[in-house]
Amino acid sequence: MTHHSARPGKPERVALKLTPVERRASIMLALLFACRMLGLFLLTPVFAVAAQTIPGGNDAAKVGLALGAYGLTQAFLQIPLGMASDRYGRRPVIVFGLLLFIAGGVMCALASNINWIIAGRVIQGLGAVSAAITAWVADATRPEVRTRAMAMVGGSIGVSFAVSLVLSPLLVGQFGLSGLFWAISLLGFVCLLIASFVVPVVPLADLPIVQARPRDVLHHADLLRLNFGVFCLHFVLMSIFIVAPGLLGKLGGYDSAHLWEVYLPVILLSFVLMVPAVFYAETHHAHKVALEAAVAGLVVVLALMPLASHAFLALVATFVGFFVAFNILEALQPSLVSRVAPPEFKGLALGFYNTAQALGVFSGAVVGGVLVSYGDESKVFLVAAALSFAWFLTARGFKSPAL
Repeated sequence: MTHHSARPGKPERVALKLTPVERRASIMLALLFACRMLGLFLLTPVFAVAAQTIPGGNDAAKVGLALGAYGLTQAFLQIPLGMASDRYGRRPVIVFGLLLFIAGGVMCALASNINWIIAGRVIQGLGAVSAAITAWVADATRPEVRTRAMAMVGGSIGVSFAVSLVLSPLLVGQFGLSGLFWAISLLGFVCLLIASFVVPVVPLADLPIVQARPRDVLHHADLLRLNFGVFCLHFVLMSIFIVAPGLLGKLGGYDSAHLWEVYLPVILLSFVLMVPAVFYAETHHAHKVALEAAVAGLVVVLALMPLASHAFLALVATFVGFFVAFNILEALQPSLVSRVAPPEFKGLALGFYNTAQALGVFSGAVVGGVLVSYGDESKVFLVAAALSFAWFLTARGFKSPAL
């Protein structure tokens, strides 16, 4: 037949390459996701310390609520906005969500006390567009290259958090907490420009992204494990960053403007150490082994943190270990969702995944704030370690051949 090559291997190699349109769409959507997540993450590394400069900022419970409030509204709206993007198109829904994100950031920048910041963060969370962005990636790519594109988006989250660790203290030191929120709003505007004018026009897929019932996802054991995993990962992240800025500042003599001097070497070293693990997992198809090892490492590091929290260098060492595990898991899990989810409800599965992530952000920040308000910082680490151990037990139950 004339449409086949005489060399059967050749067409398959070509098919596994991203086309120019796929490449541009994937890169731009990963950039859009990265900028938006950077706008959210910028608050995390310094807020617990910087909030003390505003009325009500000494209340640890309210600080935790302000940090995690956007996660609660994100959790409620992730799936509805993902479904709306199926009906009305990805671009209009994402643009609408980004406008809400910008409005909430401006409210936080103008806030006179912690309560107004909480309100602004709630409004930011109404722009729950993660599921719509990942569905846009699915629209723009063929099934055989979609996992690679999803991994680009997942990896952008880890990169965004790494950048936020360094950039956030510098912005607070130069412009204060209000200036940080103006920077977050500016990032939202950059995302708005990318979504409106840069991402190529891609028609909706012939079949709806969300075509299965929620119970189809909720009855899929491996997807439930991944949803629980991303909940745990972001619960742990937000809860320990209620404690970390203050501990690092107290033990090392750093104020919020100079915490980047700690974060930069920690994140660079963690990236160097995580690369071999990710490379091994991809080349040997050892995703399950990498997942279990990274979660086990997270348990060990978190269990050691209460002991390490009395000495600066010991605490820094545990944070290096934490970010090695975090970066591996942040890049690995979205790719695994794409591998595990059956094609007929991949979009709905991603909606549930993003909802679980948002719930983890909210729960971790609030629980961490409540625990600190009772004066026992070590309990934050122990609760995080216990939750991670439960995650390890569930991760061992993966049976999907895709892993």
